[in-house]
Amino acid sequence: MIRLVEVRKIFNAGRPNAHAALDGVTLTIRRSAVTVLKGPSGSGKTTLLSLIGCMARPTSGRIHLHGLDTDWLAPGEESLEITSLPERFLTGIRRRAFGFVFQQFHLVRGLSALDNVMLPALPTGASRAAIAARGMALLERFRVAGRAGNLVEHLSGGEAQRVAIARALINDPAVIIADEPTAHLDSRLSAEFMEIIATLRSEGRTVVIASHDPLVYAAPGVDAVVVVRDGRIGESGSGRTP
Repeated sequence: MIRLVEVRKIFNAGRPNAHAALDGVTLTIRRSAVTVLKGPSGSGKTTLLSLIGCMARPTSGRIHLHGLDTDWLAPGEESLEITSLPERFLTGIRRRAFGFVFQQFHLVRGLSALDNVMLPALPTGASRAAIAARGMALLERFRVAGRAGNLVEHLSGGEAQRVAIARALINDPAVIIADEPTAHLDSRLSAEFMEIIATLRSEGRTVVIASHDPLVYAAPGVDAVVVVRDGRIGESGSGRTP
């Protein structure tokens, strides 16, 4: 579970152009569920997603992560407050607890599909052979193993999407973070993406998606839809469960 309490994020604080992207957000992200942050462009949902995924720090407020590996927790503690952790700890948490799927996929041109999948795992200290084996298993799972040696710039949109999902899973994270993952996909590929998300949910992973695409927030298997508008949480509801 991820818990945010009175979280604010102000850009350009102390300047005439200061902007409160988030203003007093309190929110609980359920464990082993799919939560969609729904809102128009500029609503604050991507900023909220970046805070949930430890990619940015709040200006004020607290963020707690529950159910992490015990080596991150002090004896007797059940949750970790990440708000003021040093960057080196946040980096470790991001690498081990979170997998990210970005709007533009952010695959590295000039590298093969397999090399892209392997990238997040290389700093972990595991052998390159072991990482490559995990990467190939993921590419096989998502039906792109035959493209493992191809440069990513030669992949189709659907293939690039599946490679990006495989990369997000290479470190076996508990939480998947996806920012507008269907923005550049057609309806068929968007539906395929949500089918993959439903599978990840069935494996016990927590999934948080920022999207204003109805093919995402109205998809079967979405457990909660959180409306974000003007940096605040609006009306929220449960998604449809199969």
